[in-house]
Amino acid sequence: MEFLGTTQTASYCGPRKSCLLPEVAPTSISQDSYQSYYLPGYRYLNSWRPSLFYKMSAFRPNDEGAGRLCAPLRPPTILPSVRSSLYARYSPHDWYKANQLQIKGSEAYRHWAGRLNADTGRLVQDKDQLTRQQQEDSGKNIGQRLADINFWRSELTYELERLLSDTRMLDTAKRRLECAADEAQGPLQVALECLYNREKRMGIDLVHDDVEKNLIQEVDLIRACQERMRKLAERIEQQINVNRDAQHALERDLGDKNSAHFIDEKCYNLRNTSDSINFYHGVEKIDGTVTVPETWAKFSDDNIRYSQNARANTATLCSEADHTLETTSDDMWRQWTNTNLAFDARISEIADSKNQLQAQLAKTLQEIFQTENTIMLLERAIMAKESPLKVAQTRLEARTWRPNMELCRDVPQYKLVNEVFTIDDTLQTLKLRLREAHDTLQLLILNKSKLEHDLLVKANSLFIDKEKCMGMRKTFPSTPRLVGYT
Repeated sequence: MEFLGTTQTASYCGPRKSCLLPEVAPTSISQDSYQSYYLPGYRYLNSWRPSLFYKMSAFRPNDEGAGRLCAPLRPPTILPSVRSSLYARYSPHDWYKANQLQIKGSEAYRHWAGRLNADTGRLVQDKDQLTRQQQEDSGKNIGQRLADINFWRSELTYELERLLSDTRMLDTAKRRLECAADEAQGPLQVALECLYNREKRMGIDLVHDDVEKNLIQEVDLIRACQERMRKLAERIEQQINVNRDAQHALERDLGDKNSAHFIDEKCYNLRNTSDSINFYHGVEKIDGTVTVPETWAKFSDDNIRYSQNARANTATLCSEADHTLETTSDDMWRQWTNTNLAFDARISEIADSKNQLQAQLAKTLQEIFQTENTIMLLERAIMAKESPLKVAQTRLEARTWRPNMELCRDVPQYKLVNEVFTIDDTLQTLKLRLREAHDTLQLLILNKSKLEHDLLVKANSLFIDKEKCMGMRKTFPSTPRLVGYT
């Protein structure tokens, strides 16, 4: 039989083999281990082998040439054109299978394309409806936003007008307070001059009497009123600054609201046929917002609340300023009258003070004697408590020597401890009272010396109070001037 061709796994394509042993038939293992390259869809074509076109050489042990080496047999040379044509051969089963696969694939592609066309039509309709609905919702939302902006604009405008009115009223109250504080300077100088003249009294007449108390109280009152009005004016100045801050915040917020209203109104009027629309690629990815609707509304609400608090404080300060001007004017006038009455009473007292001082001196001497007797009585009582304390403490110390279980906290033990504490507390009370009695005695002696010295200086005190001080205290500023209406 003539050789037409062979596969790459033919025997002559491998290494040269010996003729002494018969060739081993190819097994399934060698066939499975051979993995040749194949195209998609032609996986099993490499298993076909044209075994009809070549022969295997066989070994005959009974031939004459036994024991001698046989020369290897070589197949004749095959032309390249014939070899390539043999490699392109397929079986009918492969041909039928390939056609079936092509038909099934075509059916699947047509079915998929049909479903895609139907789904695309429905998708286009759904997306058109969704786009129109979203555009309508966006328009409604912008309209609602415009209504919200108009609401807050009206609230801010109303609050700003009321804030400006209250600020003007607060500035008027501040000027009144400053004028009233300057007007109170005249009565203050008169009271200070009276105090300076009364410092020229001698001896016991340099006493902190009702006149001096009223003069000091008058000076303190006038200064306190001036300080109160000045502090209130400073508070009003601070509140004016707060009002201006609130005014600035309201004006800035109102300006932002006007700008936002203009922009949102322009956006609300945009349509698909508008000329000013354009593509702005990537604008939806840029989040330049700084608030959400809750914080946006809260910002304006906080500004209004801040302004309302400022107006509430303004009303409080205005009423406080009116009340302060009225009360300070009444207090200064009342204190001026009380001081004059105290001067009159003091002048009448100086005339008959000698007899009163002598009587007071006698009473002081009697009180000194009684205090000395009290001190002597306390010292004796303290000495009398020392012996009982020694007895109780000795008993307690002796009972500490009881042996073992006899160291019992019994009723005598409680009684002795209580007795020691009671006596010690009594001693402390008596000693404290003794110190108080000594202090009282020293005060009485000092008072006696003052009373004796005061009898020598009454004439000088009478001249100072009646002639110098009362001569200056005849005029007082009018009430309108004290409340700032000048």
